[in-house]
Amino acid sequence: MNTLKQIFKLLTLTVVMSSFSQCSSAQKLQKKAPTTFGDTYCKKRVSGIEEGPQGMDIYIEVKDSKFQLDSVYFRGKAAKLKKNPQNNKQYIGSFITQSKNSRDLIMNSDPKQEYGNKIPEKPIKIPFELAYNESVVSYKVKGKTKYYKLTNVTEIHTIDVPMSPAPNNN
Repeated sequence: MNTLKQIFKLLTLTVVMSSFSQCSSAQKLQKKAPTTFGDTYCKKRVSGIEEGPQGMDIYIEVKDSKFQLDSVYFRGKAAKLKKNPQNNKQYIGSFITQSKNSRDLIMNSDPKQEYGNKIPEKPIKIPFELAYNESVVSYKVKGKTKYYKLTNVTEIHTIDVPMSPAPNNN
């Protein structure tokens, strides 16, 4: 009976310690902004052809041009940030989704007929719980990655304009 109690205590201690060890791997958000952020907004992007990729771009402006951002987490996705070639104080992150036609699968009882099917991409689990208009940016300080949450990311709606045929110059 005494050994059963010791085994139970040891098992309980192991479970409690393993649950606390997961807390240290969680990403910690910085409370103080590492730089002054300007406008942060996103825009949907549509390809000019029906089968082309679609997606969303997020634009993040920083006031200090020496400050370097690395990545962004937004609406359940992650992307690397690149400097805007026209504005060195603005970063752009691109989230690309494939068109619906590229996801068509061939289902057949003969496995040879399904040869051309592509393996679906697994969604990435980002380490943050974010609202629809929130994003998290990562940056490095002395070789250590840090994270800061940006709120109130506005979505700029684009107007889809159909392509018109070229004018007839007869």
